[in-house]
This record gives sequence, C-alpha cells and structure tokens, in this order.
Amino acid sequence: QVNVVESGGGAVQVGGSLRLSCRISGYTYSSYCVAWFRQTPGKEREGVASIGDAGDGRPIRITYADSMQGRTTISADSAKGTIFLEINSLELDDTAMYYCAAGRLTIGKDRHQARGAIPPASDFEFWGQGTQVTVSS
Repeated sequence: QVNVVESGGGAVQVGGSLRLSCRISGYTYSSYCVAWFRQTPGKEREGVASIGDAGDGRPIRITYADSMQGRTTISADSAKGTIFLEINSLELDDTAMYYCAAGRLTIGKDRHQARGAIPPASDFEFWGQGTQVTVSS
C-alpha cells in the first residue's frame, strides 16, 4: 500500500519562505512522477510543480507553473522517499491547501513534462491529505 504524507505547512508572512515535504512509502515502481498541487475553496486544484524520473538513466524532468517560476524549487531525496517543495517570496495568493500526488511516470505524464507542463491531477494515482499554507500581510 502506497502512503503519501505531506508536512511543513503553516502560517507565514508575505515575502517569507516555506519548505514542504512529501514522504512516500510503500512505493515499489522503478519510475515515478510526483507533483504538488494546491487548492482553495471554490477553485480547481492547480499544479504547482512536478518532478519525474523514468528510472532508466534519463535525466529527471522538472516543471513549474508559470506563477511559481523563479521562486519555487522541487527536489527529491530518493533514499528517503521524500519530495520537497521550497517556495520563496510567498504571496497572499499562495494561501491554499497543498497536496502531494504520486504515480508511475507514464507516457502521458512524460509528454506533459516534455512540453514544460505539469501533468493533470487526474493522472495521479496516490494522494496525500494535504498541508495548509497560510500567507498573511
């Protein structure tokens, strides 16, 4: 059974930084694609960043939402089964529940990433419960 657990959310002031963690356990596939999504009440879940590793020596692909470019870094510690999302220069609009989603790096996900996009939420099999980020002025 695959478990996905997010942590690291909290309250932060505008301009501050946060580092979210996504711990994935029970995952046995050789490839992976992990993405961070966020959602506020009444709005669609939107992609923040994604990281994909085919597990066959090809370079890891990383993609970011346009609004997060330049102030967000997604990274992986495969040995610990953890994906990190660091967001700097936080803005009021970054307030949301942040979710981590994981799954195999399928052809569909790979094509999205190859175009510089984040695969859609519907493409991911495993989800965490979310961690709340609240940015205040």
